[in-house]
Amino acid sequence: MYIFDNQSEAFRYPQGGIGENTEITVTIHIKKGFTSNPKILIEKRKNYDKHFCKEVALSWIGTEGSYDVYKGIFVIEEYGHYYYSFIFDENNSSKTYELLVHAGDYKTPQWIQGGMIYHIFVDRFHREKILNKIIDRKILVRNDWGGIPNYVPDEEVEIKNNDFFGGNIDGIIRKLPYLNELGVTTIYLSPIFEAYSNHKYDVGNYLKVDPMFGDEKALSQLCKEAERYGMGVILDGVFSHTGDDSLYFNKYGSYDDIGAYQSRMSPYYDWYTFNEWNDDYKCWWGIKTLPEVKEENKDYINFIAGKNGVIKHWQDIGIKGWRLDVADELPDSFLKIFRTSVKAHNHDAFIVGEVWEDAANKFSYDKLKEYLCGHELDSVTNYPLKDAIIHYVKNKDCSLLYETMNLIIEKYPPQTVTSLMNIVGTHDTARILTVLGNETRPESRDERAVYKLNKDELKKGISLLKTASLLQFTLPGVPCVYYGDEAGVEGFEDPFNRMCYPWGNENREILNHYKFLSSLRKNDVFKEGSYKCIVHDKDVFVFERYNQKNKIIIAVNLSDEEITLKLKRGMKEYCAELIKNSYTLKAGKYLILLSDYL
Repeated sequence: MYIFDNQSEAFRYPQGGIGENTEITVTIHIKKGFTSNPKILIEKRKNYDKHFCKEVALSWIGTEGSYDVYKGIFVIEEYGHYYYSFIFDENNSSKTYELLVHAGDYKTPQWIQGGMIYHIFVDRFHREKILNKIIDRKILVRNDWGGIPNYVPDEEVEIKNNDFFGGNIDGIIRKLPYLNELGVTTIYLSPIFEAYSNHKYDVGNYLKVDPMFGDEKALSQLCKEAERYGMGVILDGVFSHTGDDSLYFNKYGSYDDIGAYQSRMSPYYDWYTFNEWNDDYKCWWGIKTLPEVKEENKDYINFIAGKNGVIKHWQDIGIKGWRLDVADELPDSFLKIFRTSVKAHNHDAFIVGEVWEDAANKFSYDKLKEYLCGHELDSVTNYPLKDAIIHYVKNKDCSLLYETMNLIIEKYPPQTVTSLMNIVGTHDTARILTVLGNETRPESRDERAVYKLNKDELKKGISLLKTASLLQFTLPGVPCVYYGDEAGVEGFEDPFNRMCYPWGNENREILNHYKFLSSLRKNDVFKEGSYKCIVHDKDVFVFERYNQKNKIIIAVNLSDEEITLKLKRGMKEYCAELIKNSYTLKAGKYLILLSDYL
């Protein structure tokens, strides 16, 4: 009946999310005699509903075989989520295609692109000295750097996450030369604001660095020293909830201020939702230690994003951006105000949201999110790519990776694509080396706590990790390395994925590989270069990144047989001089090919 590929520039140009008032050209092949007056129907999406926007007539431009070829050109004047489809007659139409239209002035920071992000869980990275002497709360200070984090419930059947190994901001400053050698351009810190736990997602005071980590002076020094190495620092912002042991809720009376739990007269009372004051309140995912805030409360918004709010306070100290925890929990209205405030203080600041699914078609609480429409986020955590990479290297099937990359290129704005936070592991997932190497997951937590890959599993894990990280570093976006992944840290779920960095005991094979990848990324095709898949044949995946100056081909063969890669024009292996038109790609290996021309 018809031929149309919404993921091909030959049929829809340009690809990706498209700016307001940008000319969009579509071309469709329709079986001869099927229709004489085809049209494009464009509808604007409103959550689960859709509303008529416009119809555009298609023009006949010729024939190709047994098909008539039609073309249509249209613009969309207002940002948002849209559908488009082809109407052949009153009884026949095509399937519906998604189209994201972003604000015309939507830009993402150039400095983040082409670099490498390094994610630090502060308590477990490096310590200069333990700062517990100034802490006045019930915590356990560990003197066994590298020990197993506490995972056993206490007498109240709770896991308090209150054991500290002493990693701090001074420790990060000390290791800046290491991060520089690794090729890091952005340091992303898990939450550092004062809080009871070691992970700090239970915010206690938005305007204070946790004393276990240091103080504002230390953070300011980190930002300044990092900048000398060409690195920016971004913070993890937790704005959907606070801790119950916080200045604002103050359930245990730890602070001098009157919290919402203590009195209805508290200035923070209206930040929270009490079903029945004071012990029945709305909390994040039912976790009583994390009372939810009303992100649309004017006082709360002003506290975070106002003239002298939290955003200004930390950006004035020198941070260059924010990672927004659980962005799905934050209303569009809050995200828009947040972006306005962040960019007002520094138009080049970076905003990345924690989103686990397709950010161009994400529903949360029955609302279609506008993350990438130009008024909210610069980027998102690229969990779909993480899942696709892992699926490919573990199952030797690139179909999900191929489909995921096509969807990203088709739907996300190009300026978002070049800024995506490409991950293969985080503090919320098992360590990537464990994921790729482990054959049989132990059933009990006690077994998982002490589990280490055996010799064969480690060999397998390292081999697959090299391939996975190569894809992470060379596909569009910015690789984000979870501290210690480059050193061979292992571990299953939280807290076993939050072990201390093994200074002096790194896996040198893995570490050297990551240093090689960061060197490879210095080629400018990885900054804003285009992406094109050349081969996707189950266990073989080959793609190219290119710009007007040069091209790099990444070829991965996870099959059990060697294959021959034939090129239209000669290229050379990376770090080699011999130019050839044909290469043998060995079983289970990859090739990196480079040309200085197109």
